[in-house]
Amino acid sequence: MRSEDGGKPDAAVVRDALGVGVAVGLSGFAFGVTSAGSGLTLLQTCALSLLVFTGASQFALVGALAGGGNPFTAAAGAFFLGVRNAFYGLRLSQLLALPRAVRPFAAQWVIDETTAVALAQPTRRSVRIGFTVTGLTLYVLWNLTTLLGALGADAIGDTDAWGLDAAGPAVFLALLAPMLKTSMERVVAGLAVVLGLGLLPVLPAGVPVLVAALAAPAVLWAEGRRRAPTGPAEDDDTVGEGR
Repeated sequence: MRSEDGGKPDAAVVRDALGVGVAVGLSGFAFGVTSAGSGLTLLQTCALSLLVFTGASQFALVGALAGGGNPFTAAAGAFFLGVRNAFYGLRLSQLLALPRAVRPFAAQWVIDETTAVALAQPTRRSVRIGFTVTGLTLYVLWNLTTLLGALGADAIGDTDAWGLDAAGPAVFLALLAPMLKTSMERVVAGLAVVLGLGLLPVLPAGVPVLVAALAAPAVLWAEGRRRAPTGPAEDDDTVGEGR
């Protein structure tokens, strides 16, 4: 069935959203195992997925704790890494245009994957469908696999060998790449990657992501400088008067 406004067929939006939700939701196994191995209880592990629900921040928190970091420092790093979701929310609030009463609940699902799926849609109807299906699928599956991972941490073993923790970033990049259609967009993306990866070893967790966000205004500023006139415009009244 094609949407009433002539946009992308609803079935295609649902299919894409389910694909993202299932692929990334499996990463909850890796988080459950990692969290349990870091010393968090089953209740603490499940609470993180239910209430925080942003995989990168969750992995950053339990990773810092596993490395012997201070709980407050670990929480601060996870917080900074999650700040990007606030910027996602600013854009999605315009695209979704949800009723005020629904917004607090929808905010829980504002993450990398739901944002990527929503931004890839051509109409408001498909944006809402993509956001809702991705958010619901991912939330349910992420929490379910978190529970299973925490319960079976010993049996699952080394999650690095499974590669589940790479599923989320891989899907996000696969969704983002086709959206980079202009040279400026590619430059912004490339600069963001360089900043994020280059600063990763020297800055606290979460901060490199925020610094990478500066790639967009930096490229826009450079482009504006390139297109600006090289000198002041001449005054027509003085041309040819020898002044």
